[in-house]
Amino acid sequence: MILQSIKMALKSILASKMRSFLTMLGIIIGVMALVVLVSLVTSATSSVASSISSMGNDLFTVSIRDDGGEPIALDELDKLIASENLAQAAPQFLSSASVRKGTSSIRVNVIGTTNAYFNIMNNKLAAGRLISLPDVKNGTHVAVLSNEAAAELFENVVINDIIGRTFRTDDMLYTVIGVLEKSDSVTAIGQQSYAIYVPFSLSLRLAGSAAVTNFYATAIDNNSIDAAEIDLNLALLQRFNGNTDAYYVQSMRTLSETLSSVQDTFALLLGGIAAISLLVGGIGIMNIMLVSVTERTREIGIRKAIGATRSSIMAQFLLEALVICLIGCAIGVAASAIVVLVVNLVSIYGSAAASSGSVTFSMPYSLSGTVVLASVIFSTLIGVVFGLYPAGKAARMQPIQALRYE
Repeated sequence: MILQSIKMALKSILASKMRSFLTMLGIIIGVMALVVLVSLVTSATSSVASSISSMGNDLFTVSIRDDGGEPIALDELDKLIASENLAQAAPQFLSSASVRKGTSSIRVNVIGTTNAYFNIMNNKLAAGRLISLPDVKNGTHVAVLSNEAAAELFENVVINDIIGRTFRTDDMLYTVIGVLEKSDSVTAIGQQSYAIYVPFSLSLRLAGSAAVTNFYATAIDNNSIDAAEIDLNLALLQRFNGNTDAYYVQSMRTLSETLSSVQDTFALLLGGIAAISLLVGGIGIMNIMLVSVTERTREIGIRKAIGATRSSIMAQFLLEALVICLIGCAIGVAASAIVVLVVNLVSIYGSAAASSGSVTFSMPYSLSGTVVLASVIFSTLIGVVFGLYPAGKAARMQPIQALRYE
């Protein structure tokens, strides 16, 4: 009986194709809103969370807000992390400069740091060597280039041949000692990809400063993150005589947890907004099903007169509402897949065509299987809930009155 009811529902839907499509349109738009929005937000935040996780949850970022006239010197970092729970630390002094390239120039980020920085940030060498301790002590005019900066400054040059070449910024001549492998991590985004790494002492000298204002530290392992954070805070608290406003410590694990919480909140918010669209579509389905019941009053009367039960009449119209919802849901999911594919293509080609010095990081977007399943379940519920009243109205009709209906 169910199979026969489904066939009758499909026949009724196909009999008025345009009206059926317009009825489904509310469900199609609602499903697209739900699937596309939630999938894009989930994919984007998952990509960023994955990039952050690749840096390690054992990473801490320390910013010095007010040194109280007693700045932290480079050789003090080892004392600040003199704990069994802390592994290493590296300073970062960020500035920018114009690098000459023929008759033009490009803008790059200049990052002053030490050898430990590359290990902390999981940067790997493609060619050459990294900044060494003698480079830092002597303020040697050497630089390690990001892969993107190397490709931009030395076009059509093999990476190994770049080592030993020189380039000039606004007021300094550098010798290239190393080139990093290409990275799509969040660190590359923060540095806008076009970055040159120089000895920390040299960057301070150029800036006319002698203080560490930002540095990174890592825990000895993932099991020591909490203890390492406590030790780091205690060391800084002692260094600044109990002034907690003098510094700020950001744990990468805390950042990951916060991002995960934000992702869940956004997904629920967007899901709720999209669910409203589905509810509106459900109201449209109920409205058109009431019209269908009225148009088919004589048919209902004839079916009851030849023995059709209330339950069979109700099942017929309920299944019709359900089929309309599920067909609309299927079209909505298919359209969502096309939209996500287009967004992916735009993201990839837009990233490839990014202008010099801009972020070239692209995120892979994909449909969320959980959201697709939720949209199917929600569409089914809408079909049942909003189909009950019209189906009940049809089932309650008296055969005599239905046959007399004009």
